[in-house]
Amino acid sequence: MTSSPRPVTVISGGGRGIGAAAALHLADLGHAVVLSYLQDHAAAEGVVAAIRAGGGRALAVPGDVADAEAVDALFDAAVPFGPVTGLVNNAGLTAHVGDLADTPVEVVRRVVEVNLTGVLLCARRAAQLMSTTRGGRGGAIVNVSSAAATLGSAHEYVHYAAAKAGVEALTVGLAKELAGQGVRVNAVAPGIVRTGIHAAAGDPERLERVVPRVPLGRVGEPEEIAPAIAWLLGPEANYVTGASIRIAGGL
Repeated sequence: MTSSPRPVTVISGGGRGIGAAAALHLADLGHAVVLSYLQDHAAAEGVVAAIRAGGGRALAVPGDVADAEAVDALFDAAVPFGPVTGLVNNAGLTAHVGDLADTPVEVVRRVVEVNLTGVLLCARRAAQLMSTTRGGRGGAIVNVSSAAATLGSAHEYVHYAAAKAGVEALTVGLAKELAGQGVRVNAVAPGIVRTGIHAAAGDPERLERVVPRVPLGRVGEPEEIAPAIAWLLGPEANYVTGASIRIAGGL
């Protein structure tokens, strides 16, 4: 692997769901992709294999985004591809479905660690590397938030919604902080999307149960989120920063 002028994008939680769809879509657009995963090695390597089969460049790196050293290792792994130009802050989990009063403390802590602290740590490292005032070449960050950030997700996962609301605040604040340093910061806020996050929280039937809430009458697909992420990373969005694009079927 050698350096290239093509975009180099780090994607947290890139082995499955929205992260995997974003990795595949960005690779089709010429991005070199470095994706992180926590446990599912096979899924992550499957994404990498698909990208390489299409002539793209990709690498999967194990690690927990809530661990600062793991975040540093993730970005270090991108060095052979060239300077990092983009970050997709996607890793997340709900871990539990139910009232906050019934949610174990360790679950609350873990959800905040991954969905908010992990996003902060990845964004912090990306800012250090991409900021033109720190010697970087500029770039773009896209945080994967959620419609839950404004809906609150009562009786399902208030803890997750609260963490995602923090991601929205981070997006606005960091966008202003980095605006003069060549780095744009935006977010996408998906609604109910067909990923494994629901089954992982112990509620695999949730998608079918909540479809009636969606004005468009169906759940979204990861492949419907990826193009918005790519647009926010690309030159057509050069005047867009501090924005959050809601992709939630009308929710």
